[in-house]
Parts: sequence; structure tokens; C-alpha cells
Amino acid sequence: MKTLRDVKIGETATVVKLHGEGAVKRRIMDMGITKNTSVYVRKVAPLGDPIEITVRNYELSIRKADAEMVEVE
Repeated sequence: MKTLRDVKIGETATVVKLHGEGAVKRRIMDMGITKNTSVYVRKVAPLGDPIEITVRNYELSIRKADAEMVEVE
């Protein structure tokens, strides 16, 4: 299983499934990260947290823990 955390800088991935439950999953979906959405990894902070991505034509920074809940291909 490949997660958003594993995607390298400059690569694009497609969301396959969201893991997690309740409020955490809802928050990820509210940010625009849903099934079949294309996600481009722009930058990663020097210590690896947060990750800056482009999703639905806007930039978003998400935590490493949240990125691990997003399964991609």
C-alpha cells in the first residue's frame, strides 16, 4: 500500500482510498482530498512535516500523520 507520505517531490498521484475514521477522515475530505482526485507533491519541509501539495488547483499543507491516511497509486 502506497500512501501520500511515500510520494516523492514533483510526482503526481491519484487517491485510491482514505483510511481513518470519523472526524479525521471528514477533515481530510473537507480539504478536497477525495477518491480519484489527482494530488501533486510540491514541497516537503526540512524535517519532513508538513507536506505541501496541490489538489484541485490550490496549495495545501498537510501533516505527515494525515498524509499516511491517504492511499494513492
